[in-house]
Amino acid sequence: MQYTITKTDKILEGEITLPSSKSISNRVLIINSLSYSPYSIENLSDSDDTRVLEEVLNGNTTHFDIGHAGTAMRFLTAFLSKIAGEWTVTGSERMQQRPIGILVDALRQLGASIEYTGEEGFPPLRIQGSALTGTVIELDGSISSQYISALLMIAPTIRGGMTLKLLNQITSKPYIELTLQLMNQFGVHHSWIENEIRIDEQRYEAINFSVEADWSGASYWYAMAALSDQCNLLLKGLRLESLQGDSSQSEWFREYFGVLSVQEGNNVRLTKITIPEPKNIAINFIENPDIAQTFVVLAVFKKIPFHFKGLLTLKIKETNRILALQQEISKFGATLDEPSNGDLAWNGTIDQNLVEYPPVIKTYHDHRMALAFAPAAMVYPQICIEDPEVITKSYPGYWDDLRKIGFEIVES
Repeated sequence: MQYTITKTDKILEGEITLPSSKSISNRVLIINSLSYSPYSIENLSDSDDTRVLEEVLNGNTTHFDIGHAGTAMRFLTAFLSKIAGEWTVTGSERMQQRPIGILVDALRQLGASIEYTGEEGFPPLRIQGSALTGTVIELDGSISSQYISALLMIAPTIRGGMTLKLLNQITSKPYIELTLQLMNQFGVHHSWIENEIRIDEQRYEAINFSVEADWSGASYWYAMAALSDQCNLLLKGLRLESLQGDSSQSEWFREYFGVLSVQEGNNVRLTKITIPEPKNIAINFIENPDIAQTFVVLAVFKKIPFHFKGLLTLKIKETNRILALQQEISKFGATLDEPSNGDLAWNGTIDQNLVEYPPVIKTYHDHRMALAFAPAAMVYPQICIEDPEVITKSYPGYWDDLRKIGFEIVES
């Protein structure tokens, strides 16, 4: 199945209720379980990732298939390692190609009993849950922040607590900070001095909690605003002063694309202001990898050369996102270079010999490929998206929201 997406004008007006933050929802689900809370979480994300994680935590089986949900795989590996019982966790074919050895090795240092039932270093896993004992764990700070967050969330429940020493440059630091801030709201304290995080053994407190709107999901509406000629769009449930690191994009969109963000109560209104068009864009996404695809596609359609850094973790996501972007952007005549490992650059040149019409975008089982390319219909006559339902991983209502704002979407 594929969707053909068109928009007859470049006007963006209306109101959109954004999905709840998947990053916050997934972390709070684990923390809420560790606090033995009697309270349910309000405004929980309805994404596939969150739904899968919630089903596991509320399930009564010992075998879990989490599909494509990478966050669930990492968080559950740590969580189940301290829950008494024998558990098996598996996932999709792609999930079984995504490495988890770094996390497993760290958990084994704490006394966890984890075996690989397939290829060494990759899911599926067999976990014998038991009490864990704290020690000093050294991890490369450039690895996925989800490994680090998985360890941090169980740290206060480990005998003697845990010290985490992060070596080298820290990737996606805002996601680590998000985890610690959420833990703090549930009564757990920490110290972070230089690259060393210390969490003593302590109890989580059960609290009422409501999840805020998702800034990663907001990025696609910001991209549409940037591509519009006229914009007056209200994004409901969004906060400029947010726990989420991706909220920094509001400043980038104002600086590079003239999209102005104004807080109105619990919502953010987007309008356009006139700014000089930049000759090129240079951004380091090491702290914001989830919005990198949005900016790559947008910059090409705005015809602005760029050099984006800090994208190394994109290679171990739902697909190799760097390779996927190179392949799909080429259908619009743009050739993306990788100047060094984890970089993407474009010199602004369009090769008409490469242009496909209509372009058919492959999603590679990656929700963000569909989400990031759809806004291009603001300026391109027709965009086709293969496997469009992949967006349910993080933003199930995306196509309905596009229709509300005047996009025409036809299934074929």
